Formats: sequence, structure tokens, C-alpha cells
Amino acid sequence: MGVISAIGNDVPTFWNNLINGVCGIDYVDDFVGQDLPVTIAGKVRNFNPEEYGMDKAFIRKQDKFTQFGMAAAFEAVADSGLRSEGEDPNIDPFRLGVYVGSGIGGFEVQYRETAKMLEDPTGKWISPLFIPTMISNIAAGHIAIKHHAQGPCLDIVTACASSSHCIGEAFRAIRHGYADAIIAGGCENATIPIGVAAFANAKALTRADDPKYASLPFNKNRSGFVMGDGAAILILEELEHAKARGAKIYGEMVGYGNTCDAYHPTAPRPDGSTQAKAITLALEEAGFDKEKDNLYINAHGTGTHLNDIAETIAYKVALGDFAYKAHISSTKSMTGHMFGAAGGAEAIATILALKEGIIPPTINLDCPDPECDLDYTPNVAVRSDITLGISDSLGFGGHDACVAFRKYAE
Repeated sequence: MGVISAIGNDVPTFWNNLINGVCGIDYVDDFVGQDLPVTIAGKVRNFNPEEYGMDKAFIRKQDKFTQFGMAAAFEAVADSGLRSEGEDPNIDPFRLGVYVGSGIGGFEVQYRETAKMLEDPTGKWISPLFIPTMISNIAAGHIAIKHHAQGPCLDIVTACASSSHCIGEAFRAIRHGYADAIIAGGCENATIPIGVAAFANAKALTRADDPKYASLPFNKNRSGFVMGDGAAILILEELEHAKARGAKIYGEMVGYGNTCDAYHPTAPRPDGSTQAKAITLALEEAGFDKEKDNLYINAHGTGTHLNDIAETIAYKVALGDFAYKAHISSTKSMTGHMFGAAGGAEAIATILALKEGIIPPTINLDCPDPECDLDYTPNVAVRSDITLGISDSLGFGGHDACVAFRKYAE
């Protein structure tokens, strides 16, 4: 696994900060003097792409979303020990794939080059690299080049559900025999002036002044989500292939659900029925047993009024009374909303919660919304021997995804 986020640029730091309730949201220095309506975000800090195998020429040419994706993939591939080339390869390059998505893609490059075009309509100053640095599939392409992955390579774009869908579809591709391993997840760099202005004008962002009390999932005081950037990558591998090469195994992926609200471009279906169906599909495939399983749910939990209520309803529809027994938390309370990378980061949190037996908290949950009356693990991490973990993601366009994991038992 590999991660770049507001609370850490590697998995151990990310996890340690999650379970200790560290908030990575802060004021954005880049926005000083721009008079934007929102000046806080979960920005990636202290990021040096050269530490992740990128040279200066590559860094100069690529949008940050690609750099973030490359960095997280670099960590994940190194962690996996997979090698598809060199003197001692342990996987056929045609059996190694890349499913890495982004909700928006090269937003910063697009913003910069569009400004040039508005200044000079002849277009003579537009970079010849504009298109191949802006398109959202380019991160997946560069990851494949770096790691000699010549198998299936896809960029799934489903807004905030992008990386969950990438992980889910990679799971299916491996299960059905199309690959032995897939580098899966997502990357995003949307916290730029035009991104902030757009989400703020859509009334989606909180206008909170205190960055440490701004992302408030399931809190009655919530007033919108907080933007966040980063990347998260998991290496999914067919079990016998992984065992044969002595791989370190964090957990087993056991289920995936994929539905659409078919309701509204941005608002979730309020009765929770379609979101619940994605959860139910993942749980059924995972063999969920209400009598035996101790369940953890990493919620989408954006901190918007509509999402948190609809999501709470969805859990009740999917689980019935068992919803009150499930451990639930929103790690967006610490990272902000990482958009296309959110599902990947939250899948990592779910897997580590299973492995370590620790439920990350929903921080700042000091005033629970009465309509969000489940166990959202307020403020402090909780130890629990959970057996099954799911992470659900909901994206603009009504895209719903749910991925399910179990502890790996040798």
C-alpha cells in the first residue's frame, strides 16, 4: 500500500495520525491575497517527488495529481516486492495491471494553460504537453511505464467514488483471471483557486474559520466538506500467486458493490436505497454473518447535510438493527475530502483497522446530529477485534461503490 495525504506521505505516518486523531486540515498559504471565499484545506505538505523515484524533468512537466499517484504507487510497489522486469522478475508484465483513477485529472495544468489562452487567443503559448498532462488517465499510464505493467490499464472516473471503483474493478479482473496483480487506487490535486471557487459557489464547502474544527461528519454543526489532495494505491494480487512468492499480505478483499442513484447530478438519493444496495452487494459477496461478524464501516462521511443523513439511512436499510452494532467512522474528519483518491485512502484505513484491531475516530464529533444516531466512533480511537471491514464511496452523478475486506488467515 502507498499513500500521500494531508496527514502523512507514507502509510505508517498516515495510520499513526489517523488513530491518534491528528487533523491535517489547515490554512492554505498559496491562497494569500486571492480573496477566495474558503482558505482552508487538507493540502499535501512536505512532499518531495524526487524521494519517490521521479527526476527533475518529469516533475517539471507533470501535474501534481500525477506526481501524487506516482509517489503512492512507488511506495506500494516497493512494499509489495513485485518485479515485472530485471534479472529476477516475479510476475509476467502482461499479468500486471494498473487501475488508477482521478475525479478531475490535471486540474492545475488546465487552469494554467486556459489562462494563457484567455490572454492570447492565438494559442501560441499553450504547452505542447497540455493534453498529455491534463487527461485523467495519464497518471495510470505513467505508473504503468514506471513499473513495466503491460496488462490491463484503466482510469475509472466516477468523481469521489473513482478509486473505490478502481479497486473493485481490479478485484473482479483478478478474480476472473485477467491479471495476477493490479496497482489500484486514485490520485487528485483539486485544491487550486478555480476548484475552491467552484465548490464554494456550489455551496458544498464549509465556510468555517477554524481549520481544526471544519470537517465535521455526522456533527450537527457541520456546514459542508473540506477539500483535500493526495493519492492512495493498493496492490491487489491473486492469493495463490502472492503466497507462491512469499508476499506480505495485509488482508483479503472479499466483496464489491456498484450501483447508481439515478436521482440527481450532485445530491444523494435521500431514501438511501441505492447506496444501501451497493453495501448489500459487497456484504453478500463477503459472506457477512450478523451472528458472527464484528463489522467496521469507513463511511463516505463528507460533512454535508444531505450526505450524512442519506448515508446513515443507507446503513439502516442495508443492515437493519445491526447498523447500531457496527463500528463506523469518517476519516475525512482528518484528511479532508480527497475526491478521486478518497476511496483508496479509506480502503487503506479499513484494511489497517482490521489488521490492527483499532477503529480510527471521527474527530470533533462533539455534537452528534440526532438524525445520525449510529456509532460513529466519536473523537477517540477504539480497540475492537473486527472481522469484516467495508468502505463506501458516493460520487457526483450518483455513483455508489462499496469495497469489503477481511482479516487474512493463513
